[in-house]
Amino acid sequence: MRCPFCGNVDTQVKDSRPAEDHVAIRRRRFCPACGGRFTTYERVQLRDLVVIKSNGRREDFDRDKLERSIRISMQKRPVEPERIDQMISGIVRRLESMGETDIPSKTIGEIVMEALARIDTVAYVRFASVYKNFQAADDFDKFVSELRPDHLPEE
Repeated sequence: MRCPFCGNVDTQVKDSRPAEDHVAIRRRRFCPACGGRFTTYERVQLRDLVVIKSNGRREDFDRDKLERSIRISMQKRPVEPERIDQMISGIVRRLESMGETDIPSKTIGEIVMEALARIDTVAYVRFASVYKNFQAADDFDKFVSELRPDHLPEE
């Protein structure tokens, strides 16, 4: 693992343990060249996923990008970080187990919205406003009116 401080490729693992979500290994590393200490996380990756954007462009799936967008929608919400991590890991596992390496961005968005709806309605609406590209207050009003109990789907 390359040192993020000096670029040395010969770093040493000082400590390994399961991360809090138990789907990753947390490793504390030390660089003998500069003395820097840093943490890495190792996860199982079942397959390399490619996201097919709505304009047809293809890009490698980026778990960090998914995590950033979910965390933005969850900002200042009363949801434990561990629960968010579990949700993200569940979404990634679901995508990897679909059997396809090429996944439309629309599918990813729908899976994320489904997961957010189960955890926090405000985060769900926040994510939907970006995902569905709301342009006016009426878009919010229409979307929120569909969330009312008489419109919610059966679980």
